[in-house]
Amino acid sequence: MLSRTADHLFWMSRYTERAENTARMIDVNYQTALLPQSAVVAQLGWQGLLSISELLPMYTAKHGEVTSRGVMEFMVRDESNPSSILSCLRAARENARAVRGTLTTEVWETQNQTWLEVNRMLRAGEFEQDPGQFFEWVKFRSHLSRGVTVGTMLMDEALYFMRLGTFLERADNTARLVDVKFHAVQSDFFGAATEQDQEYDFYHWSAILRSVSGFEVYRKVYRDVIKPERVAELLILRADMPRSLHASLNEVVSNLHLVASDAASETLRRAGRLRADVQYGRIDEILATGLHAFLTQFLDRVNELGAHISREFLVPAAG
Repeated sequence: MLSRTADHLFWMSRYTERAENTARMIDVNYQTALLPQSAVVAQLGWQGLLSISELLPMYTAKHGEVTSRGVMEFMVRDESNPSSILSCLRAARENARAVRGTLTTEVWETQNQTWLEVNRMLRAGEFEQDPGQFFEWVKFRSHLSRGVTVGTMLMDEALYFMRLGTFLERADNTARLVDVKFHAVQSDFFGAATEQDQEYDFYHWSAILRSVSGFEVYRKVYRDVIKPERVAELLILRADMPRSLHASLNEVVSNLHLVASDAASETLRRAGRLRADVQYGRIDEILATGLHAFLTQFLDRVNELGAHISREFLVPAAG
């Protein structure tokens, strides 16, 4: 397969997944902001959302004070923000258009329709009327895109590069979400003493689990009250949790095996080592050495892995 074609397919899927994850992260903040809390804590939550995506400097340069309305506008419809939902859906559609001949009609029409529909919804003010419903729509379109891809594409390299993009992006986003949310709770509410704080704790962790479609999964796996260390275990180490780091890396490694011509590939080696760390990791060890340090290192390694995939399989860097 031409490396340029592989590049467009890889990034089409990454941007679609990024739009979904951005919707999930804004939604969890929007939901937790409705809980009784001080204005300072609420503002820290919105700052944390910008920190997840490394967009705080860009936001403050443009808008100054961090407000819920400002952050939602910036993260949903601001075209100057490359990580906004609108920018991601446009980039996904442009990448799809560039390789229109490689995609099935159903995959192309799903991407194109999503782009046309999001523009219509934003112009009609549907996002402002019901933000929660808008975020659900973004998630649904991403699910539809993945389902149509798996259901209609030939099982060849084109599909493998698309899957690779999806799960690399998912690993990155889940790690960012866990890192920022645990950081916020540990500094303000972790080990909550009062009954009111414990109640907040429950709703906070419930919202985080719901943001990764993990609330029912948690109940089924642990059959217990929601405990932070178990939330971390579910989202990092459980291979049977679809959005966990472990599950995402399993998919990355298996799809890399399918596209790598060399079994001794450096990219494959790095992916395998990263997967082994979560496959054989234990949550008590990770928490003892520091969750933030573990996730920061994980994100660095995921970014390095993305760079290696680009160098080895996708468009070679200019010069």
